[in-house]
Amino acid sequence: MATESELVGAPPIQALDAEKARPRPRDRGATLRSFGVTFFAVVVLAAFLSPMLRTVTTALKSTDQITQASSPLWPADQATFEYEGESYEVYHVPLPNGETKDLALVTPGRQQSEFLDPADPEAGLITWDGSWRALERSWQFAPKWSNFVDAWNTIDFPRLIFNTAALAAIGTIGTLLSCVLVAYGFSRFRFPGRNFLFLVLLSTIFLPAAVTLIPTYTIFVKLGWVGTWLPLLVPAFFANAYDVFLLRQYFMTLPRELDDAAKIDGAGPIRILTSIIVPQSWAVIIAVAVFHVVYTWNLYFEPLLYLSSKPELQPIATGLAAFNSIYGSSPELVQAATLMTIIIPMIIFFMAQRFFMRGIVITGVEK
Repeated sequence: MATESELVGAPPIQALDAEKARPRPRDRGATLRSFGVTFFAVVVLAAFLSPMLRTVTTALKSTDQITQASSPLWPADQATFEYEGESYEVYHVPLPNGETKDLALVTPGRQQSEFLDPADPEAGLITWDGSWRALERSWQFAPKWSNFVDAWNTIDFPRLIFNTAALAAIGTIGTLLSCVLVAYGFSRFRFPGRNFLFLVLLSTIFLPAAVTLIPTYTIFVKLGWVGTWLPLLVPAFFANAYDVFLLRQYFMTLPRELDDAAKIDGAGPIRILTSIIVPQSWAVIIAVAVFHVVYTWNLYFEPLLYLSSKPELQPIATGLAAFNSIYGSSPELVQAATLMTIIIPMIIFFMAQRFFMRGIVITGVEK
C-alpha cells in the first residue's frame, strides 16, 4: 500500500495518460517519412495513369469539343439556352460592375452584341460592348457514350476479339507445355553441359528480333505458312528463354526430398512433374500465362507481316492500327476502340493478380 505522502507527490492519472499519448519526436519523424513515401507513391502513380485518364476523357468527347482549343479536359458540350423555340449558346460575359455572368448570345455583332439572361429571360435583352468571339464558352458535362457504339459498329470487333483470344489461348497452352518441360529438365536433371546449354538459352534473350526476321520469314514462306496462324502459334510450342528462366527459378525453390519420396513410391519423371511440381507451382505458371496473354494481345508486327493478305485472320492490334489509319480524323473513336481492346487483359490481370504477384516475388527473391 502506498503511503499518503507518496500519493500526494505522485502526478495525476490524467497527466500520465496525456504524457503517454503525446507523440514522441522519433514517432513524429517516422510519421513524416511514411507520409513522404506515400505522397511520392501517389504522385508517381498519378503520373503513370495520366495517359490512361487522357484516353478515357478523349473517348467520351465529341468531335466539336476536340476541335475547340479552349475546351475543357473533361467531356463536355457548350451550354445552350432554349427560348421561344430557339437555341442560343451560353458564354461567360464580364459585366460593367466587375461581375462575370453566364449569358445566352442572341444577336452577335462586331462591336456590340445582345445577350439574354437564362436565369431571367423576361428581363429582356442585355447589350454588351465588345467582341463576342473573345468570350469564353460555358461548358456542361456531357460524356458521349455513343462513341463506343460507333467504334464497335465501324470496326469488326467480334471477329478481331475472337482472333486475338484464339491466338492467346492456343499460344498460352503451347508456351506452358514447352516451357514447363524445359524448365523441369534444367532444374531437376543433371546432365553434361547443362549449365552451358542454359547459358546459351538465356543468351537468346539478347538476340535482336531483326537478326532472325528474314531467315524466319523465308522458312515460313518455303513451308507455305504465310497467310495462316501457324507462324504465330508454332514457335510458342518450342519454349522461350524468359519464361523458362522464371519457371526454372521457381522449380529450384521446391525441395528435392519431394522427388525422392515420390521415386520411392515408384513415380517416374512425368508423374513427379504432374503430381509434385506443377501443383505447387501454380503461382508462377499463372504468371507466365498472364505474361503470354498480354504479349499476344499487344502483338502487332508479326501479324502484320504474316497476315497482311488475310484481314479476316488479323488480331486486335493490327485491326486497330488499320482503323486508326482510316479514322485518324476522329480521335474519339480511336480512343474508344483502344479502351475496348484493353478490357479483357485488365480483367484477366485482376483475376490472377494474387497468383501473379506471388509467382513474381518468389521467383525473383528466393532464388
